[in-house]
Amino acid sequence: MMSDKHIVSGFDRDIMAIETFVAQIGAMARDALEDATQACLLRDKEIALRVQDGDRALDTLETQTRMAAIKLLALRAPSAVDLRFVLTVLEVCAHLERCGDYAKNIAKRSLALGPHGHFTGTDRALLRMSDAVNQMLADALAAYLDRDTDKARAVIDADLETDQRYNSLFRGLLTYMMEDPRNITAGMHLHFVAKNLERIGDRATGIAEQVIYLTTGEMPDDDRPKGDMTAQPQDGEQPTP
Repeated sequence: MMSDKHIVSGFDRDIMAIETFVAQIGAMARDALEDATQACLLRDKEIALRVQDGDRALDTLETQTRMAAIKLLALRAPSAVDLRFVLTVLEVCAHLERCGDYAKNIAKRSLALGPHGHFTGTDRALLRMSDAVNQMLADALAAYLDRDTDKARAVIDADLETDQRYNSLFRGLLTYMMEDPRNITAGMHLHFVAKNLERIGDRATGIAEQVIYLTTGEMPDDDRPKGDMTAQPQDGEQPTP
């Protein structure tokens, strides 16, 4: 009996440690997004380089967390519910790692922009989009840690607005580029910044979907309308992952 209690308490400690790691990775991803946005808006090289350096620490912690989850799977013989937890951790970690990559991409674009590309209204729109996406990420992480399916579904619903923000930014940038060819280089960099923000929103949505899977055992129905109208594949073309 003592042995069984020891095994169970050890399993619980492992889960708590993994949950702590996931929360830390989430905080790092959110900080990276906030810093990358500031680097882009301020054209701040120091912040941009800090984001790039920080991505290595995020990747390291993500790998450690993934390995801890795999070890749990290998050594603890988890039940069906606990197996869903392990699978969810692996998916959530993958989404957060990609969020870090997207933040790093934004930081790189800020370095390429230099002092250029401050188009009227664009900075403000990018900041609003970044804030909205960061809130989605925060809510998705809270939903995961609290096992809150209502909050998870709210994140999924919010992704449509993120797509609409992206579409609006894209149209505005396209106008600037068409008006003056000298705006094309900066406009393209800013477009990729907006696209990376949109993809972080997709990753937050992916985390929210994993929350629903973890709590119900089923993925949500895939009937959510996609609002990004700039990435529709042409005939014979594969959609962008």
